Amino acid sequence: MANTKSAIKTTRKISRETRINKFRKSRFKNVIKKMNVLIEKKNKTEALKFLPKLNSEIMKVAKTGIIKKRNASRNLSRLTKKINSL
Repeated sequence: MANTKSAIKTTRKISRETRINKFRKSRFKNVIKKMNVLIEKKNKTEALKFLPKLNSEIMKVAKTGIIKKRNASRNLSRLTKKINSL
């Protein structure tokens, strides 16, 4: 258990950041799942409409460091490739 004033503040800060990171990561996963559902339904027009939102969400998560930028670009690239193959 934290026993100094600064350590107590740090634990509060870490718990706040952890909550925010979990929220952002779950949004990231949900967006990818939604896109995969659109791809499975072979709904190219809806997938193309959703692509800018997907790009935005993935880049927000990468920018904040929750996932690495290469991971983000790899996910975008693979999903875009799947959409184009429809």
